[in-house]
Amino acid sequence: MPAANVKELTPGELSKRSGAAISALHFYERAGLISSRRTSGNQRRYPRHMLRRVAFIRVSQQVGIPLREIKAALDSLPRDSAPTKANWAKLSAGWRDHLDARIDEMQRLRDDLTGCIGCGCLSLRSCTLYNPADRLGQSGPGARRLLPEDPPAGPADSSGANAVVASGSRT
Repeated sequence: MPAANVKELTPGELSKRSGAAISALHFYERAGLISSRRTSGNQRRYPRHMLRRVAFIRVSQQVGIPLREIKAALDSLPRDSAPTKANWAKLSAGWRDHLDARIDEMQRLRDDLTGCIGCGCLSLRSCTLYNPADRLGQSGPGARRLLPEDPPAGPADSSGANAVVASGSRT
């Protein structure tokens, strides 16, 4: 690498140093999370501070922060420098409520799991996972999730816990 470009990394170098696949780096770039410049040969070159941005993205994803929130956080920071410890402290403090809500949801799921027989029937009155308080039974008889004219039942509570999509999997 020429001396003038010491502060730039190729996609392969950024991938190796960050542990993120090259395809993930390209995805992050398309999503506006990181940026690169193009050489005269149309090759990507990343500034070295993108290493910390990629680390920031990966850690945020590991704790369950959605990419749209990660992008909003990164958009609030200067694009020409790496996120600092102070940046991380401020942004992660803002995510505590989100993480606490997810922890509460997972604890409710764990506690409700003992009442589930795992049949996926979606209609038992006692199914605390997929049909709390027999919400689906209030819509009429039959397999309510399989009938296209019926709107899906709303979440069991305001946190969105127990929301179910047509396939029967949790959202």
